[in-house]
Amino acid sequence: QVQLVESGGGLVQAGGSLRLSCTASGRAIVNYVMGWFRQAPGKEREIVATVSRSGGSTYYADSVLGRFTISRDNAKNTGALQMNSLKPEDTAVYYCAVKTRTDGRSPDDYDYWGQGTQVTVSS
Repeated sequence: QVQLVESGGGLVQAGGSLRLSCTASGRAIVNYVMGWFRQAPGKEREIVATVSRSGGSTYYADSVLGRFTISRDNAKNTGALQMNSLKPEDTAVYYCAVKTRTDGRSPDDYDYWGQGTQVTVSS
């Protein structure tokens, strides 16, 4: 079992920045691909970014490419999502998740989830 806890969410004005953190416990996350997802009210959960086990490979949704940066520190069993140039449409609950499989970007592909942290971007 892996327990994940997100932190760092909050209220920010458009154009601002936030840094989300994901702290894992229970098992070493070096064996897992890590992803960040978000879910806005009335919408499906969508992928934001993923990072490979080593941290050497990343993926970003088109909507956040160039603004968000995903990272991980396997030694500390943590991950992070740096969000810059935030827009009102980035408002959502953000989730950290990990999976053992290396393929797939669907929420269904992920094995463990955090409880989520709210990000609200005002215009």
